[in-house]
Amino acid sequence: MPKIKELQSLGQSIWLDFISRDILQSGELKQLVENGLMGVTSNPAIFQKALAEGQTYDGQLTNLAEKHTEPLAAYEALAIRDIQQAADVLRPVYDATDGVDGYVSLEVNPHLAYETDATIAEAERLFKEVDRPNVMIKVPATQQGVVAVERLIGQGININVTLMFSMKHYDDVVMAYISGLETLKEKGGDLSRVASVASFFVSRLDAKLDPVLEGLGAGHLKGKIAIANTKLVYQRFGTLFSGDRWQALADAGARVQRPLWASTSTKDPSFPDTLYVDNLIGPHTVNTLPPETLEAFNDHGTIERTVDKDLDAAEAAVAELTQYNIDLLQVGEELQEEGVEKFNKPFDALLQTITNQLKQVI
Repeated sequence: MPKIKELQSLGQSIWLDFISRDILQSGELKQLVENGLMGVTSNPAIFQKALAEGQTYDGQLTNLAEKHTEPLAAYEALAIRDIQQAADVLRPVYDATDGVDGYVSLEVNPHLAYETDATIAEAERLFKEVDRPNVMIKVPATQQGVVAVERLIGQGININVTLMFSMKHYDDVVMAYISGLETLKEKGGDLSRVASVASFFVSRLDAKLDPVLEGLGAGHLKGKIAIANTKLVYQRFGTLFSGDRWQALADAGARVQRPLWASTSTKDPSFPDTLYVDNLIGPHTVNTLPPETLEAFNDHGTIERTVDKDLDAAEAAVAELTQYNIDLLQVGEELQEEGVEKFNKPFDALLQTITNQLKQVI
C-alpha cells in the first residue's frame, strides 16, 4: 500500500502541490488519486512552470489568441479548465469522504492581497466560473484577506486560507472562519457543505531563522523552530475547535477548518527530504507536497502520529527564542509580506509567458 494511503488511517490527507495539463491528460493525476492522493493545490508559480514546459496548452492558446484575449483573461481560461478537470478527477474522493477531501485550490490574483473588496469579488467570480463543489478559492491571510475570508465563508464559498506563518495569523483565520459560519447559519445556509483549510507555511520559517540562529550561537536550534511552531499551532487547533461556541456550529453540521501544512519541501539539503512531513502527522490535518517530496515520502517516509509528540521540547525551543530577542510574531509578519511578493513575481512572469505564447501561436 502506498504510504500516503496509509496516512489516512492516522487522519492525515496528502494533497499534491502541483497541477499541469500534462498530468491531467496523461492520467497521472488519476493514478495518484487511486494511490491515495486526496487533493490538489495550485499557485501562480505552479501554473507558470506548467505553461513554460511542453505544448499541451497550445491548442487553447491558439483559440484564445484568435479571439484577441487579453493575457489575464487568457490565464484564467487556461487555469479554470485545469482546475475543472482536476476537480472532476478528484470528485470520487469528494463523494467518498462526504466533502471532507477531494478539493482543488485556485488562487485569487495575488496583487489583491491587501484589497478586501476586490478579493471578495474575484473569489466569488472564480468560484462561480469553476462551478464545481470541490473547488477551494485561495485567499491570503493578510488583514484584508482575513476580512474577505469571513465574508466568503458567510456565503458558503470553500476557502483555502494561505500565507500563514504565526500563531496570530492562525488565530485570526480561525476566528474569521467561525464568524463566517455563524453568519451563514443565521442566513439558513447549509453548514455541512462548506469546507476550509488553514494553510500554515512551515519550512520557510527555518529558512529565514536558521542563518540568524547560527550567527547568534544558537545552532542547536537549527531546523527545529518551524516544526515546533507548527506543533503548537496544532495544539491551538484543538483548543479553538472546542467549547460551546464551536459546538453550536458543529451541531448545525459545521466541519472543523483543518490545518494544512504548506511549504513542506526541505529547503536545506543537509536536512532529511521528508523532515516536514514525518514530524507533522496527525488527525484532521492535510499536508500538501510537491511531486519530489511526495515521491520521497512514498519511498521512505514515516507512518506515525507525530504532530503532538515531544510537545515539551517544542514549547522549550520556541520559548528559547526570547533569549535571542527573536519575536515569532514579527518574523511571521515579515514572512507574510515576503510571501505576497513571492506570489506576485511568478504571477507577473506567468502573464508575460502567456503574452509571449499568444503572440507565437498565430
